Amino acid sequence: MEFSHTYIAEYVKRAQNGDSDAFAELYNMTFNKVYNYTRHYLRDDYLAQDAVQEIFVSALKNIKKLNDPTLFVAWLNQISFHVCFDMAKAHKSDYGEADPELLEEVCDTKRATNPEASALDRDESKRLFEAIDKLSVSERELVTLRYFNSMKIDDIVSATGISRSTVKRQLAAAVSKLKNLMNG
Repeated sequence: MEFSHTYIAEYVKRAQNGDSDAFAELYNMTFNKVYNYTRHYLRDDYLAQDAVQEIFVSALKNIKKLNDPTLFVAWLNQISFHVCFDMAKAHKSDYGEADPELLEEVCDTKRATNPEASALDRDESKRLFEAIDKLSVSERELVTLRYFNSMKIDDIVSATGISRSTVKRQLAAAVSKLKNLMNG
């Protein structure tokens, strides 16, 4: 369930004034989004659970520093991104199944729905993940956010603090590199 920024802001203000029940409600409102983000980003349930704990502890410790309570979700996204980024650097995580949209975009062939195509998809997925590993850290992060976390450009901007034009330019460059690596 999505909550409005003004609705969340009321709980943020209460949490900033020391109301632990309000922070518990913020946790309940945002847990699924944060967990799904960390799970997709890190591709490991245990690391994701550790990341979620670290994210919410950081949010609790720093909530009084948040000047605009309506920006809580964007602020939490930034914390999530940085925690996951640090954890991914510390633990080389494996990728799971490739995102069909990304496979379609970087491979020359169209997806089919038969057993042979499924085996080809697995091979292409493996090749795609090997290609993703060859990208720079920032390119890999943008590809992960966009295609594996299904984040919109504006959400990536909020999570990373990078300008919209830079995100679009770097993402296009990363996809172009992936195309070359997959088809070249």
